[in-house]
Amino acid sequence: MTDSRSRRPARTRSDRPNPASSDKAGSRPDGRRPAGPQPPRPGRSRHQRPTQEVPERYFDNLKIERIVGDGLGLGFEEDGLAVFVPRTAPGDIIRAKVTRRQGKVFHAAIDNIIAPSPMRVEPRVADYDASGGLDFMHIRYEDQVAIKGAIISDALRRIAKLDPLPPVEVVPSENPWHYRSRAEFQIDQKSGAIGYFAGASHRVVDIEESPVLTLDTQALLTTLRDDFAAGLVPKSASEYRAITGDTGSVLEQTASPKSRQVMREVGGELYRYSGECFFQANIGVTNDLLIEVLRIAEEATTDDGIALDLYCGVGLFSIPLARRFRRVVGVEAFGPAVSFAEENLAQAGLKNGRFVEAPVEHWLAGDRSPLGKIALAVFDPPRSGAGKETLEHLVRLKPAHIAAVSCDPATFARDLYDLTQLGYDVMSVRGFDMFPQTHHVEIVAHLQARQT
Repeated sequence: MTDSRSRRPARTRSDRPNPASSDKAGSRPDGRRPAGPQPPRPGRSRHQRPTQEVPERYFDNLKIERIVGDGLGLGFEEDGLAVFVPRTAPGDIIRAKVTRRQGKVFHAAIDNIIAPSPMRVEPRVADYDASGGLDFMHIRYEDQVAIKGAIISDALRRIAKLDPLPPVEVVPSENPWHYRSRAEFQIDQKSGAIGYFAGASHRVVDIEESPVLTLDTQALLTTLRDDFAAGLVPKSASEYRAITGDTGSVLEQTASPKSRQVMREVGGELYRYSGECFFQANIGVTNDLLIEVLRIAEEATTDDGIALDLYCGVGLFSIPLARRFRRVVGVEAFGPAVSFAEENLAQAGLKNGRFVEAPVEHWLAGDRSPLGKIALAVFDPPRSGAGKETLEHLVRLKPAHIAAVSCDPATFARDLYDLTQLGYDVMSVRGFDMFPQTHHVEIVAHLQARQT
Protein backbone atom coordinates (compact mmCIF):
# COMPACT_ATOMS: atom_id res chain seq x y z
CA MET A 1 0.00 0.00 0.00
CA THR A 2 3.20 3.74 -1.29
CA ASP A 3 2.05 6.68 -2.53
CA SER A 4 0.92 9.66 -4.46
CA ARG A 5 3.36 11.04 -6.98
CA SER A 6 3.57 11.87 -10.66
CA ARG A 7 4.52 9.55 -13.46
CA ARG A 8 8.20 8.94 -13.60
CA PRO A 9 10.74 6.63 -15.19
CA ALA A 10 10.79 2.95 -14.34
CA ARG A 11 13.18 1.75 -11.64
CA THR A 12 12.73 4.57 -9.18
CA ARG A 13 11.71 4.28 -5.57
CA SER A 14 8.20 5.41 -6.48
CA ASP A 15 6.70 1.96 -6.96
CA ARG A 16 5.50 1.31 -3.47
CA PRO A 17 2.46 -0.41 -1.97
CA ASN A 18 -0.35 1.99 -1.11
CA PRO A 19 -3.36 0.22 0.37
CA ALA A 20 -5.23 3.46 0.94
CA SER A 21 -5.39 4.27 -2.74
CA SER A 22 -6.18 2.58 -6.01
CA ASP A 23 -4.01 -0.51 -5.78
CA LYS A 24 -6.94 -2.80 -6.42
CA ALA A 25 -7.64 -1.48 -9.88
CA GLY A 26 -5.00 -3.42 -11.73
CA SER A 27 -2.65 -0.47 -11.49
CA ARG A 28 0.52 0.41 -9.64
CA PRO A 29 -0.08 0.63 -5.87
CA ASP A 30 -0.06 4.42 -6.04
CA GLY A 31 -2.87 4.33 -8.59
CA ARG A 32 -0.71 4.60 -11.71
CA ARG A 33 0.50 1.97 -14.09
CA PRO A 34 4.29 1.47 -13.99
CA ALA A 35 6.25 2.84 -16.92
CA GLY A 36 7.56 0.22 -19.30
CA PRO A 37 7.08 -3.55 -19.39
CA GLN A 38 7.04 -5.29 -16.04
CA PRO A 39 9.16 -8.38 -15.36
CA PRO A 40 7.45 -11.63 -14.41
CA ARG A 41 7.25 -12.51 -10.75
CA PRO A 42 9.80 -15.05 -9.50
CA GLY A 43 8.82 -18.61 -10.17
CA ARG A 44 6.13 -17.66 -12.67
CA SER A 45 6.11 -17.88 -16.42
CA ARG A 46 5.88 -14.65 -18.37
CA HIS A 47 2.91 -16.30 -20.09
CA GLN A 48 0.40 -17.12 -17.39
CA ARG A 49 -1.78 -20.16 -17.81
CA PRO A 50 -5.14 -19.16 -19.21
CA THR A 51 -8.00 -18.94 -16.79
CA GLN A 52 -10.41 -21.82 -17.26
CA GLU A 53 -14.14 -21.35 -17.05
CA VAL A 54 -15.52 -23.79 -14.51
CA PRO A 55 -19.10 -24.74 -13.68
CA GLU A 56 -20.38 -23.56 -10.32
CA ARG A 57 -18.42 -25.47 -7.73
CA TYR A 58 -17.91 -25.35 -3.98
CA PHE A 59 -15.37 -26.80 -1.58
CA ASP A 60 -16.91 -27.71 1.77
CA ASN A 61 -14.86 -27.77 4.97
CA LEU A 62 -11.82 -26.23 3.30
CA LYS A 63 -9.19 -25.47 5.93
CA ILE A 64 -6.92 -22.48 5.41
CA GLU A 65 -3.42 -23.66 6.21
CA ARG A 66 -1.48 -20.41 5.87
CA ILE A 67 -1.33 -17.02 4.16
CA VAL A 68 0.90 -16.66 1.10
CA GLY A 69 2.78 -13.66 -0.28
CA ASP A 70 -0.14 -11.92 -1.98
CA GLY A 71 -2.21 -12.06 1.21
CA LEU A 72 -4.31 -14.98 0.01
CA GLY A 73 -5.25 -17.88 2.25
CA LEU A 74 -4.04 -21.28 1.03
CA GLY A 75 -6.03 -24.48 1.45
CA PHE A 76 -6.08 -27.84 -0.33
CA GLU A 77 -9.09 -29.61 -1.80
CA GLU A 78 -9.55 -33.37 -1.47
CA ASP A 79 -7.27 -34.19 -4.42
CA GLY A 80 -4.51 -32.05 -2.98
CA LEU A 81 -4.89 -29.17 -5.42
CA ALA A 82 -4.21 -25.69 -4.07
CA VAL A 83 -7.11 -23.32 -3.41
CA PHE A 84 -6.42 -19.62 -2.83
CA VAL A 85 -9.04 -17.62 -0.95
CA PRO A 86 -8.76 -13.92 -0.04
CA ARG A 87 -9.85 -12.41 3.28
CA THR A 88 -9.21 -15.58 5.23
CA ALA A 89 -7.10 -16.40 8.29
CA PRO A 90 -4.97 -19.46 9.11
CA GLY A 91 -7.21 -22.02 10.79
CA ASP A 92 -10.44 -20.87 9.13
CA ILE A 93 -12.70 -23.72 7.99
CA ILE A 94 -14.88 -22.41 5.21
CA ARG A 95 -17.21 -23.25 2.37
CA ALA A 96 -15.51 -21.78 -0.65
CA LYS A 97 -17.03 -20.94 -4.03
CA VAL A 98 -14.66 -21.41 -6.97
CA THR A 99 -14.30 -18.25 -9.03
CA ARG A 100 -11.74 -19.49 -11.55
CA ARG A 101 -9.17 -22.15 -12.23
CA GLN A 102 -5.65 -21.73 -13.58
CA GLY A 103 -4.03 -25.06 -14.37
CA LYS A 104 -3.96 -27.06 -11.15
CA VAL A 105 -4.74 -24.03 -8.99
CA PHE A 106 -8.19 -22.89 -7.90
CA HIS A 107 -9.17 -19.38 -6.86
CA ALA A 108 -12.23 -19.08 -4.67
CA ALA A 109 -14.21 -16.73 -2.44
CA ILE A 110 -15.69 -17.31 0.99
CA ASP A 111 -19.26 -18.56 0.71
CA ASN A 112 -19.59 -19.29 4.43
CA ILE A 113 -17.28 -19.45 7.45
CA ILE A 114 -18.02 -22.78 9.07
CA ALA A 115 -15.52 -22.43 11.92
CA PRO A 116 -13.59 -19.17 12.30
CA SER A 117 -9.91 -19.08 13.09
CA PRO A 118 -9.02 -17.94 16.62
CA MET A 119 -7.04 -15.19 14.86
CA ARG A 120 -10.23 -13.61 13.53
CA VAL A 121 -11.63 -10.28 14.74
CA GLU A 122 -14.47 -8.13 13.48
CA PRO A 123 -13.18 -5.90 10.64
CA ARG A 124 -13.56 -2.18 11.20
CA VAL A 125 -14.89 -1.68 7.67
CA ALA A 126 -17.67 -4.09 6.78
CA ASP A 127 -17.28 -3.45 3.04
CA TYR A 128 -13.76 -4.47 1.97
CA ASP A 129 -14.12 -2.48 -1.23
CA ALA A 130 -14.53 0.64 0.88
CA SER A 131 -11.44 -0.09 2.94
CA GLY A 132 -8.82 0.81 0.35
CA GLY A 133 -7.07 -2.56 0.30
CA LEU A 134 -7.14 -3.51 4.01
CA ASP A 135 -7.08 -7.24 3.33
CA PHE A 136 -5.81 -8.21 6.83
CA MET A 137 -8.19 -6.15 8.95
CA HIS A 138 -10.09 -9.29 10.01
CA ILE A 139 -6.93 -10.71 11.66
CA ARG A 140 -5.70 -9.79 15.16
CA TYR A 141 -2.82 -7.39 14.88
CA GLU A 142 -0.24 -9.54 16.68
CA ASP A 143 -1.16 -12.38 14.32
CA GLN A 144 -0.80 -10.09 11.29
CA VAL A 145 2.79 -9.39 12.35
CA ALA A 146 3.54 -13.09 12.82
CA ILE A 147 2.00 -13.96 9.44
CA LYS A 148 4.18 -11.38 7.70
CA GLY A 149 7.26 -12.90 9.31
CA ALA A 150 6.20 -16.31 8.00
CA ILE A 151 5.63 -14.89 4.50
CA ILE A 152 9.15 -13.42 4.46
CA SER A 153 10.68 -16.68 5.75
CA ASP A 154 8.81 -18.69 3.13
CA ALA A 155 10.16 -16.46 0.34
CA LEU A 156 13.68 -16.77 1.73
CA ARG A 157 13.37 -20.56 1.74
CA ARG A 158 11.69 -21.06 -1.64
CA ILE A 159 13.16 -18.24 -3.73
CA ALA A 160 16.36 -17.11 -2.03
CA LYS A 161 17.09 -20.77 -1.17
CA LEU A 162 18.70 -19.82 2.13
CA ASP A 163 19.66 -22.77 4.31
CA PRO A 164 19.70 -22.35 7.23
CA LEU A 165 17.07 -19.64 7.31
CA PRO A 166 17.98 -16.52 9.27
CA PRO A 167 15.57 -15.56 12.05
CA VAL A 168 13.06 -12.97 10.83
CA GLU A 169 11.61 -10.49 13.30
CA VAL A 170 8.92 -8.10 12.11
CA VAL A 171 8.86 -4.80 13.99
CA PRO A 172 5.22 -3.85 14.62
CA SER A 173 3.76 -0.42 13.99
CA GLU A 174 3.17 1.65 17.10
CA ASN A 175 -0.15 2.64 15.52
CA PRO A 176 -1.97 -0.27 13.85
CA TRP A 177 -4.64 2.24 12.82
CA HIS A 178 -4.53 5.93 11.83
CA TYR A 179 -0.96 5.74 10.57
CA ARG A 180 -1.14 6.92 6.96
CA SER A 181 0.09 10.46 6.34
CA ARG A 182 -0.64 10.27 2.62
CA ALA A 183 -3.24 8.76 0.33
CA GLU A 184 -4.87 9.11 -3.07
CA PHE A 185 -8.60 9.57 -3.49
CA GLN A 186 -10.58 8.80 -6.62
CA ILE A 187 -13.51 10.94 -7.81
CA ASP A 188 -16.47 9.75 -9.87
CA GLN A 189 -17.86 12.97 -11.29
CA LYS A 190 -21.11 11.32 -12.40
CA SER A 191 -22.11 9.61 -9.17
CA GLY A 192 -20.36 12.02 -6.83
CA ALA A 193 -18.53 9.17 -5.10
CA ILE A 194 -15.18 10.07 -3.52
CA GLY A 195 -12.99 7.34 -2.10
CA TYR A 196 -11.12 4.29 -3.33
CA PHE A 197 -11.43 1.98 -6.30
CA ALA A 198 -13.27 -1.28 -5.60
CA GLY A 199 -11.22 -4.43 -6.05
CA ALA A 200 -10.14 -5.21 -9.62
CA SER A 201 -12.23 -2.38 -11.05
CA HIS A 202 -12.40 1.33 -11.66
CA ARG A 203 -15.63 1.70 -9.69
CA VAL A 204 -15.20 4.37 -7.05
CA VAL A 205 -16.51 3.39 -3.61
CA ASP A 206 -17.70 6.40 -1.65
CA ILE A 207 -16.17 6.79 1.81
CA GLU A 208 -16.43 9.41 4.51
CA GLU A 209 -13.79 8.03 6.88
CA SER A 210 -10.79 5.70 6.55
CA PRO A 211 -9.50 3.95 9.71
CA VAL A 212 -5.87 4.00 8.60
CA LEU A 213 -5.57 7.72 7.85
CA THR A 214 -4.02 10.02 10.42
CA LEU A 215 -6.43 12.61 11.79
CA ASP A 216 -4.77 15.33 9.70
CA THR A 217 -4.99 13.26 6.51
CA GLN A 218 -8.60 12.37 7.29
CA ALA A 219 -9.29 16.10 7.58
CA LEU A 220 -8.04 16.52 4.00
CA LEU A 221 -10.49 13.87 2.81
CA THR A 222 -13.29 15.72 4.58
CA THR A 223 -12.16 18.97 2.95
CA LEU A 224 -12.16 17.33 -0.49
CA ARG A 225 -15.69 16.05 0.04
CA ASP A 226 -16.87 19.47 1.22
CA ASP A 227 -15.19 21.19 -1.75
CA PHE A 228 -16.85 18.78 -4.17
CA ALA A 229 -20.27 19.39 -2.63
CA ALA A 230 -19.68 23.14 -2.95
CA GLY A 231 -18.73 22.83 -6.63
CA LEU A 232 -15.10 23.81 -6.02
CA VAL A 233 -13.58 20.67 -7.56
CA PRO A 234 -12.91 20.97 -11.31
CA LYS A 235 -15.14 18.82 -13.51
CA SER A 236 -12.02 17.31 -15.09
CA ALA A 237 -10.60 16.07 -11.77
CA SER A 238 -10.56 12.32 -11.24
CA GLU A 239 -7.88 11.86 -8.56
CA TYR A 240 -6.53 13.90 -5.65
CA ARG A 241 -3.52 13.29 -3.44
CA ALA A 242 -3.57 14.14 0.25
CA ILE A 243 -0.30 14.46 2.18
CA THR A 244 0.41 15.83 5.64
CA GLY A 245 3.79 16.75 7.11
CA ASP A 246 5.05 18.09 10.40
CA THR A 247 4.88 21.38 8.53
CA GLY A 248 2.55 21.86 5.60
CA SER A 249 -0.07 19.73 3.88
CA VAL A 250 -1.04 18.94 0.32
CA LEU A 251 -4.48 18.46 -1.19
CA GLU A 252 -4.24 18.69 -4.95
CA GLN A 253 -4.96 16.91 -8.19
CA THR A 254 -2.32 14.31 -8.89
CA ALA A 255 -2.02 15.85 -12.35
CA SER A 256 -0.91 19.18 -10.86
CA PRO A 257 2.10 20.50 -12.80
CA LYS A 258 3.81 21.78 -9.65
CA SER A 259 3.17 20.19 -6.28
CA ARG A 260 3.25 21.90 -2.90
CA GLN A 261 5.94 21.10 -0.33
CA VAL A 262 5.79 19.55 3.12
CA MET A 263 8.46 18.85 5.73
CA ARG A 264 8.98 15.83 7.95
CA GLU A 265 11.45 14.99 10.71
CA VAL A 266 12.67 11.39 10.77
CA GLY A 267 15.50 10.22 12.99
CA GLY A 268 16.39 13.77 13.91
CA GLU A 269 16.83 14.83 10.26
CA LEU A 270 14.56 17.24 8.39
CA TYR A 271 13.28 16.29 4.94
CA ARG A 272 11.54 18.57 2.49
CA TYR A 273 9.63 17.03 -0.39
CA SER A 274 6.64 17.70 -2.59
CA GLY A 275 3.51 15.67 -3.12
CA GLU A 276 4.83 14.17 -6.32
CA CYS A 277 7.92 12.73 -4.58
CA PHE A 278 7.95 9.40 -2.81
CA PHE A 279 8.11 9.40 0.97
CA GLN A 280 6.94 6.65 3.28
CA ALA A 281 3.42 7.07 4.69
CA ASN A 282 3.93 5.53 8.15
CA ILE A 283 6.39 7.92 9.76
CA GLY A 284 6.84 5.97 13.00
CA VAL A 285 7.85 2.79 11.19
CA THR A 286 9.96 4.81 8.76
CA ASN A 287 12.01 5.85 11.77
CA ASP A 288 12.43 2.18 12.76
CA LEU A 289 13.46 1.34 9.19
CA LEU A 290 16.06 4.11 9.22
CA ILE A 291 17.48 2.87 12.52
CA GLU A 292 18.00 -0.59 11.00
CA VAL A 293 19.78 0.77 7.91
CA LEU A 294 22.01 2.88 10.15
CA ARG A 295 22.78 -0.14 12.32
CA ILE A 296 24.12 -1.84 9.21
CA ALA A 297 25.95 1.36 8.34
CA GLU A 298 27.72 1.32 11.70
CA GLU A 299 29.08 -2.15 10.92
CA ALA A 300 30.13 -0.94 7.48
CA THR A 301 32.09 2.02 8.85
CA THR A 302 34.73 -0.44 10.04
CA ASP A 303 35.58 -0.83 6.32
CA ASP A 304 37.17 2.26 4.89
CA GLY A 305 35.26 3.60 1.91
CA ILE A 306 32.27 5.62 0.78
CA ALA A 307 28.54 4.91 0.82
CA LEU A 308 26.17 4.55 -2.13
CA ASP A 309 22.43 5.21 -1.81
CA LEU A 310 20.70 3.74 -4.85
CA TYR A 311 17.09 4.75 -5.63
CA CYS A 312 17.75 7.44 -3.01
CA GLY A 313 14.56 9.51 -3.43
CA VAL A 314 14.75 12.74 -1.41
CA GLY A 315 17.66 11.43 0.66
CA LEU A 316 16.02 9.55 3.55
CA PHE A 317 19.12 7.39 3.96
CA SER A 318 21.63 9.68 2.25
CA ILE A 319 21.53 12.47 4.83
CA PRO A 320 22.31 10.40 7.94
CA LEU A 321 24.80 8.31 5.95
CA ALA A 322 26.66 11.52 5.14
CA ARG A 323 27.21 11.96 8.89
CA ARG A 324 28.87 8.55 9.08
CA PHE A 325 30.91 8.24 5.89
CA ARG A 326 33.49 10.55 4.37
CA ARG A 327 31.43 10.66 1.16
CA VAL A 328 27.96 9.62 -0.03
CA VAL A 329 26.72 9.28 -3.60
CA GLY A 330 22.97 9.06 -4.15
CA VAL A 331 21.39 7.95 -7.43
CA GLU A 332 17.75 8.60 -8.36
CA ALA A 333 15.93 8.78 -11.70
CA PHE A 334 13.21 11.26 -10.65
CA GLY A 335 14.55 14.79 -11.10
CA PRO A 336 12.38 16.64 -8.52
CA ALA A 337 13.42 14.11 -5.84
CA VAL A 338 17.09 14.71 -6.68
CA SER A 339 16.57 18.46 -6.23
CA PHE A 340 15.02 17.91 -2.81
CA ALA A 341 17.83 15.52 -1.82
CA GLU A 342 20.39 18.22 -2.65
CA GLU A 343 18.39 20.79 -0.69
CA ASN A 344 18.00 18.46 2.30
CA LEU A 345 21.74 17.77 2.36
CA ALA A 346 22.53 21.49 2.26
CA GLN A 347 19.97 22.28 4.98
CA ALA A 348 21.68 19.65 7.16
CA GLY A 349 24.94 21.57 6.76
CA LEU A 350 26.64 18.68 4.97
CA LYS A 351 28.94 19.04 1.98
CA ASN A 352 30.22 15.50 1.51
CA GLY A 353 27.34 14.21 -0.62
CA ARG A 354 26.61 14.16 -4.33
CA PHE A 355 23.38 13.23 -6.09
CA VAL A 356 23.06 11.90 -9.62
CA GLU A 357 19.88 12.06 -11.66
CA ALA A 358 19.89 8.80 -13.64
CA PRO A 359 18.22 5.39 -13.75
CA VAL A 360 20.20 3.26 -11.30
CA GLU A 361 20.76 0.38 -13.72
CA HIS A 362 22.16 2.74 -16.36
CA TRP A 363 24.42 4.55 -13.90
CA LEU A 364 25.84 1.33 -12.48
CA ALA A 365 26.56 0.03 -15.98
CA GLY A 366 29.02 2.87 -16.58
CA ASP A 367 32.62 3.10 -15.45
CA ARG A 368 32.44 3.83 -11.71
CA SER A 369 36.05 2.93 -10.83
CA PRO A 370 36.82 6.56 -9.87
CA LEU A 371 34.53 6.10 -6.86
CA GLY A 372 37.19 4.04 -5.13
CA LYS A 373 36.41 1.67 -2.30
CA ILE A 374 32.75 1.30 -1.31
CA ALA A 375 32.07 0.36 2.28
CA LEU A 376 28.26 0.30 2.01
CA ALA A 377 25.69 0.19 -0.77
CA VAL A 378 22.05 0.79 0.15
CA PHE A 379 19.47 -0.08 -2.47
CA ASP A 380 15.72 0.45 -2.17
CA PRO A 381 14.25 -0.42 -5.58
CA PRO A 382 10.64 -0.46 -6.81
CA ARG A 383 8.46 -3.49 -6.14
CA SER A 384 9.84 -5.24 -9.21
CA GLY A 385 13.21 -5.41 -7.46
CA ALA A 386 16.68 -4.48 -8.64
CA GLY A 387 17.11 -7.48 -10.96
CA LYS A 388 20.11 -9.65 -11.73
CA GLU A 389 21.73 -7.38 -14.33
CA THR A 390 21.65 -4.36 -12.03
CA LEU A 391 23.03 -6.41 -9.15
CA GLU A 392 25.83 -7.76 -11.35
CA HIS A 393 26.82 -4.17 -12.10
CA LEU A 394 26.66 -3.33 -8.39
CA VAL A 395 28.83 -6.28 -7.40
CA ARG A 396 31.49 -5.17 -9.89
CA LEU A 397 32.04 -2.24 -7.51
CA LYS A 398 32.76 -4.70 -4.66
CA PRO A 399 30.88 -3.00 -1.81
CA ALA A 400 31.95 -4.52 1.50
CA HIS A 401 28.40 -4.36 2.88
CA ILE A 402 24.96 -4.10 1.29
CA ALA A 403 21.71 -2.95 2.92
CA ALA A 404 18.88 -4.28 0.74
CA VAL A 405 15.50 -2.62 1.33
CA SER A 406 12.28 -3.89 -0.26
CA CYS A 407 8.49 -3.83 0.02
CA ASP A 408 7.90 -7.17 -1.76
CA PRO A 409 9.03 -10.48 -0.19
CA ALA A 410 9.19 -12.36 -3.52
CA THR A 411 11.33 -9.90 -5.49
CA PHE A 412 13.36 -9.22 -2.35
CA ALA A 413 14.14 -12.94 -2.06
CA ARG A 414 15.01 -13.10 -5.76
CA ASP A 415 17.49 -10.27 -5.36
CA LEU A 416 18.98 -11.94 -2.29
CA TYR A 417 19.39 -15.18 -4.24
CA ASP A 418 21.27 -13.34 -6.97
CA LEU A 419 23.51 -11.61 -4.44
CA THR A 420 24.36 -14.87 -2.69
CA GLN A 421 25.31 -16.35 -6.06
CA LEU A 422 27.48 -13.28 -6.71
CA GLY A 423 29.56 -13.70 -3.55
CA TYR A 424 27.58 -12.23 -0.64
CA ASP A 425 26.35 -13.78 2.60
CA VAL A 426 23.09 -12.81 4.28
CA MET A 427 23.89 -11.62 7.79
CA SER A 428 20.39 -10.59 8.93
CA VAL A 429 16.83 -10.02 7.71
CA ARG A 430 14.26 -7.89 9.48
CA GLY A 431 10.72 -6.90 8.60
CA PHE A 432 8.89 -3.66 9.38
CA ASP A 433 5.11 -3.40 9.44
CA MET A 434 4.82 -0.23 7.40
CA PHE A 435 1.24 -1.04 6.36
CA PRO A 436 -0.83 -2.60 9.19
CA GLN A 437 -4.15 -4.20 8.23
CA THR A 438 -2.67 -5.22 4.85
CA HIS A 439 -0.39 -8.04 3.68
CA HIS A 440 2.32 -5.55 2.66
CA VAL A 441 5.57 -5.44 4.61
CA GLU A 442 8.88 -3.59 4.35
CA ILE A 443 12.08 -5.63 4.64
CA VAL A 444 15.77 -4.89 5.26
CA ALA A 445 18.62 -7.36 4.81
CA HIS A 446 22.29 -6.96 5.65
CA LEU A 447 24.66 -8.71 3.26
CA GLN A 448 28.43 -8.86 3.51
CA ALA A 449 31.03 -9.74 0.90
CA ARG A 450 32.10 -13.37 1.29
CA GLN A 451 35.66 -13.80 2.43
CA THR A 452 37.72 -15.71 -0.15
